[in-house]
Amino acid sequence: MRTADRSYTGIDSFRLIAALFIIAIHTSPLKTYSELGDFMLTRGIARIAVPFFFMTSGFFLISRYNYKMDKLGVFAKKTALIYGAAIVLYIPINIYNGYFKMENLLPNIIKDIVFDGTLYHLWYLPASLAGGALAWYLVRRLGYHRALAVAAALYLTGLFGDSYYGLIEKVPAFSGFYALMFQVSDYTRNGIFFAPVFFILGGWIADCQIRLRQTTAWMMSALTMLLMLAEGLILHCFQVQRHDSMYFFLVPCMYFLFQALLHFRGKRHVWMRDVSLLIYIIHPMMIVLIRLAAKVLHMQTLLVDNSVVHFLAVVAASVSFSVAAAALRRRFGHNKRKQHKGTDRAYIEINLDNLAHNVKILREAMPPKCELMAVVKAEAYGHGMYEIAVYLDKIGVRAFAAATIDEGIALRRYGIRGEILILGYTPPGRAWELRKYDLTQTLVDYNYACRLNAQEYRVKAHIKLDTGMHRLGFGVSMDSNAGKELQNLLSVFSMRYLTINGIYTHLCVADSLDEEDILFTRRQIAGFYKVINRLKKQGICIPKIHIQSSYGLLNYPELKCSYVRAGISLYGVLSTPNTQTKLQLDLKPVLALKAYVILIRKVKQGDSVGYGRTFVSDRDSRIAIVSIGYADGYPRILSGKGHHVLVNGQQAPIVGRICMDQFAIDITGLSNISVGTTVTLIGRDNGGEITAPVAAQQAQSITNELLSRIGTRVVVKGI
Repeated sequence: MRTADRSYTGIDSFRLIAALFIIAIHTSPLKTYSELGDFMLTRGIARIAVPFFFMTSGFFLISRYNYKMDKLGVFAKKTALIYGAAIVLYIPINIYNGYFKMENLLPNIIKDIVFDGTLYHLWYLPASLAGGALAWYLVRRLGYHRALAVAAALYLTGLFGDSYYGLIEKVPAFSGFYALMFQVSDYTRNGIFFAPVFFILGGWIADCQIRLRQTTAWMMSALTMLLMLAEGLILHCFQVQRHDSMYFFLVPCMYFLFQALLHFRGKRHVWMRDVSLLIYIIHPMMIVLIRLAAKVLHMQTLLVDNSVVHFLAVVAASVSFSVAAAALRRRFGHNKRKQHKGTDRAYIEINLDNLAHNVKILREAMPPKCELMAVVKAEAYGHGMYEIAVYLDKIGVRAFAAATIDEGIALRRYGIRGEILILGYTPPGRAWELRKYDLTQTLVDYNYACRLNAQEYRVKAHIKLDTGMHRLGFGVSMDSNAGKELQNLLSVFSMRYLTINGIYTHLCVADSLDEEDILFTRRQIAGFYKVINRLKKQGICIPKIHIQSSYGLLNYPELKCSYVRAGISLYGVLSTPNTQTKLQLDLKPVLALKAYVILIRKVKQGDSVGYGRTFVSDRDSRIAIVSIGYADGYPRILSGKGHHVLVNGQQAPIVGRICMDQFAIDITGLSNISVGTTVTLIGRDNGGEITAPVAAQQAQSITNELLSRIGTRVVVKGI
């Protein structure tokens, strides 16, 4: 999906600086000249390096927008592979150091692999694995605020086993606790106590819509850095520290620094990610090699004893090796293939700026105190429920509607907050899931309400009234049954296990401005409010009410309800191309559907193309095969008959029958088309446009159906 890549320049660039700080920590560059200066650099300033890497990982991993289980899986797998390779790489050095001669070898190896790293700098990798997973689950289960509170408590616990250990080591209760802890891990600077708070901070910053002003961020970053240095010096002076990685002021310092880095905009430097990681992994090996070279060349005084020269030599060797290795990987690796994975056949392009624009326009058209309820059923009308819903949640939409309980559960698993209304039927036996995932169920009639209540799980519910559509809902009539229907409704409000939070109806011809349809809709509205008034007279406290879907708002904007259930309008299109509405809103299409030219062939005059030989060329032609078909939701009815797609803004007629997985277009006379050229089926292309309503009309359908039938093989790509 769409990401503000131009905001990541600062993050990319600082990766290299952070990697150099890591080298500084392990080489003490100022030690020859100033013990105090070296302490301030390596035990103070440079301590921001590892938290920065944690926050960067959290920024891309934990942000709600990347909130899928497979993201965590990919992160864990990649980190574990790197860790495994690093362990193997440093086995010779561990043998040289006598690592494998220690007592209780197996328990110590397990402890080092899980917490401390098999070489001093490798602790960062298991800390990333444990800290990233813990932070991810905390945010998913608790939300940012409570997750941060838990992570802060863990950090505080770790703090007193690190820089503040001297304050509590003489207190028996605490010293015993930390003694047990240090049998498991040599440090509290690990993935349990140290890493989670920074992972969560990174994710929170990614999701947060509030950005500090650049000057404010830099000033606060500098101030908290100075306070952290003062904190470290005071602790050092009084010899309080057991280790010196964790400080109170490190957390706010990292928050403000990260905010400041987001103000750097420009071209991304993704290569710095690989280079900085390689520097981190390889620099101890370079330290060993430089010391060996100095001994062989009798240059120890210069290359080892002079701390600045030693640091610069390690930096030069580490950076040179890492840049060369990264260049080789990019040159001969599979980055290009991976970068395009999933979009090399067909994809939908989602414009999140247009989605945010539509939310703003719809909200402005709604009555005061009315809330937008985003309808994201059927994969958000084919747009991708995950991508759409998570972004809507990010920009402040707090009410959603889905068709099924499984769609509602998926939304919760994506991290969606707020109300989720299930518009359709849910088997009463699944009431426990409604409760577990805090979903709101539509009561489709009185008998259903009784069966759901009988499950004895407290469930939130909205009552649906059938005011004339005769699909789902409690009956609303003016005949002799009216009294019984009212009693049924009253009894629902008193059911022990149902919490009634809303009551609504659906207008079946709200999209029409024909006089007869307007009269029918008015009767529906009147019937709805008559029931509401009857309930009021019976002493019922009326919950939130909602009548309008997209066309209910566009044609009956005067209705004052608690929600507007925005479906097709949210996605910037209407059901048909010539639909007339009272409100003419500036809505923008969110979706474009695209595929690729995968083959070009010459067809002679008289040759046929496709099943049934429905197209026979009347000239020598160039035919392109497009990588999408009716199994992907592109209607077979659009085969031939003058229908076209866009290629480089040029109209290319569809020829022959649309197949399950591909179809053919005639590109004779068109220019600049080759294998790999993008084909636009819905959307804009170099001045040309095919709108979804027009394509749906040509397919003898409506936009809602056309979009919601886009298949799962078509992946989502953001712009």
